[in-house]
Amino acid sequence: MSINVALDGPSGAGKSTIAKAVAKKLEYVYVDTGALYRTIAYYVISNGIDPKDEGAVVECLGKIDVRLEYVGGAQHVMLGGEDVSDKIRTPEISMGASAVSAIPKVREFLFDLQKDIAKHNNIIMDGRDIGTVVLPDAQVKIFLTASAQERANRRYKELQEKGDPSTYEQVLEDIRQRDYNDTHRDIAPLKKADDAIEVDSTKMSLDEVIDTIVKIIKDKTGGNDGGEGRTSTRSTRELMPVRPITKKKKLTFIKLFFYNLLRYITIFVYHCYYNIKWEGKENVPKDGGNIFASNHRSYQDPVFTALGARVPISYMAKEELFHKNVFFTGLIKLFGAFPVVRGKGDMQVIDTSIEKLEKGRNLEIFPEGTRSKDGKVGKGKTGVALIAAVAQTKVIPVGINFEGEKLRFRSKVVVRYGKPIIPSEIGVTGTTAKDLKKIKNEIMDSITELVH
Repeated sequence: MSINVALDGPSGAGKSTIAKAVAKKLEYVYVDTGALYRTIAYYVISNGIDPKDEGAVVECLGKIDVRLEYVGGAQHVMLGGEDVSDKIRTPEISMGASAVSAIPKVREFLFDLQKDIAKHNNIIMDGRDIGTVVLPDAQVKIFLTASAQERANRRYKELQEKGDPSTYEQVLEDIRQRDYNDTHRDIAPLKKADDAIEVDSTKMSLDEVIDTIVKIIKDKTGGNDGGEGRTSTRSTRELMPVRPITKKKKLTFIKLFFYNLLRYITIFVYHCYYNIKWEGKENVPKDGGNIFASNHRSYQDPVFTALGARVPISYMAKEELFHKNVFFTGLIKLFGAFPVVRGKGDMQVIDTSIEKLEKGRNLEIFPEGTRSKDGKVGKGKTGVALIAAVAQTKVIPVGINFEGEKLRFRSKVVVRYGKPIIPSEIGVTGTTAKDLKKIKNEIMDSITELVH
């Protein structure tokens, strides 16, 4: 039997942050139900619909494809194939989420998804009515709260870091209005379940809150993991089956000849335009079927990396780029680009990546996902680790270095290739969260060492 933890509380109480941290400590799956309602609100607002217009909102539900995807235990909120995890975290969307969550048909629309996740996993689910409506039989129910002023202060600091212009007074008013809306709505209003344990975090540090809730869960469940042999915990569950590439297929001599002819011409041109050099080329395999994992500085990065490899490199490009003019689309396809929907949970992308590797091409991935303006290596995502673990092939870390935010004429550019990382040699033989974390950390540490 799976263990379900219901974490309820008002807006800004820190439920998502706390739930994620607790889930990580206990190796449970974290389910952010508020994100689902925020996504509905984001869709209707983006389409010019008033979130309070029940008829209009219900009418568009059939057009909404919202789901949660997990890669290495990390949750991504997907709307029609687009990762909207960051876009739904604004005050406007928060208010919209409060409005749409009061609509019975919306709650019904999302109810089955939430119940199914809870049935098959040890989970911690946060929201407004988890312990009272969604998971009334949850083994552990917690009501997390804090004063309105403290919650507003936390949210204000969070928005400031994101560059949001909202004032503290506006955030406090939003919090108070949200509290009123949530506690006075007719359908599943916010309230503490009779058997829930209240945790007031107003005067507690983040670590204190996390430790308190972890202790409550352990005390209530007796440290039970949900059943011997159960595969729902993140550390032991295989995300995808391993299917090592054979490296039997190679590109034809003619393709390689013309590719390398074009490569040498391009190298000459780049030497004329940039003060560029490639270091560590002895670490670049002479065959195909390898993954190049690079930091991301500019749109030139795929070319910078590819010029040091004798075998063509395929790379992922934003799906939007394939909807530009026919000439541009044809050009990037010619140079090995294939579309990827942001979110890193698109299994079709995984299949396409493995297919490229199996055909004898190399593959380039930018683990950070977005470009770095200051040259510092950001936090890597799990996509590269998943593909490497599934394919069981070499990963060549790459560090692209240049000064300033943008490339300029005669900019000094140094491209460094690190020693290949072989999954099996570092003990990664599957796709569990533990395996993916291990190889991701190895890749990101190697890239960081190459960027200086």
